[in-house]
Amino acid sequence: MERDQQALFPAAAPRTVTHELALDSLWQRVFTVAPLVIVGSKETDGTYDLAPKHMATPLGWEGHYGFVCTPRHRTYGNIERHGAFTVSFPRSFQIVQTSLAASERDLDGTKPALEALPTFPARTIDGVLVEGCYLFLECELDRFVELDDASLVVGKIVAASAVDDAIRSPDRDDADLLRHLAPLAYVSPSRFVAVDHSQSFPFPASFRR
Repeated sequence: MERDQQALFPAAAPRTVTHELALDSLWQRVFTVAPLVIVGSKETDGTYDLAPKHMATPLGWEGHYGFVCTPRHRTYGNIERHGAFTVSFPRSFQIVQTSLAASERDLDGTKPALEALPTFPARTIDGVLVEGCYLFLECELDRFVELDDASLVVGKIVAASAVDDAIRSPDRDDADLLRHLAPLAYVSPSRFVAVDHSQSFPFPASFRR
C-alpha cells in the first residue's frame, strides 16, 4: 500500500521540460487514450455499413452522443442522407472484428469484411448493432458541427441498452465489473488496450457535478 501511495503522490515532481510540436502532426507524435466504438449507418442500397471511430464521446450529461468524421467517408454521407446512426461498444475479444470494420471497400463499393461482424436490428431506428458488444446506442442526427478538416456528428440518443454484465449495481464492485467486462480503448494513433484494471478516482469531498 505504501508503495502505491508513493507512486500516486511522489515526494517531489520532476521539473517539466517541454518540446514544441507541429500542429499538423500533433496527434501522430504523442499517445492519447480514447473510446473505441463501432458506428453503424444505412447505405443507399439498403444495406448497413459499420466503421470504427475513436474520436467519440457523450455530449452533455444526457441525451446526446457525438463522434468526429470526415465528409469524405461513407459514414458521413449515410448519416446525412438517412438521419440516424447506431453506436456499439466492443469488448477486448472483438478487436479483430473491430479492425475488420475499417477495411477498404472493393471496387463495387462493398466491404466484404463486414460479413465477419454478426449484427442484430436496432429497436427504434432503421439500423443494426454488433453482436457481442456491451453497450448500444440508437441515435437520430441532431446536427453537424463543421471543423477545419472534419465534422463533429451530433446524435440525439433515442434508445440505449446494455448487457446485464455491463450495468453498474450497488451489489457489485465497479472494479470487478470492469475486470470481467474488459471494454476496448484506443491508444491513438496505433495501439489498443483492454480496460480490465481500474482504481477509484480520488474526488475531493466537496466535489459536485
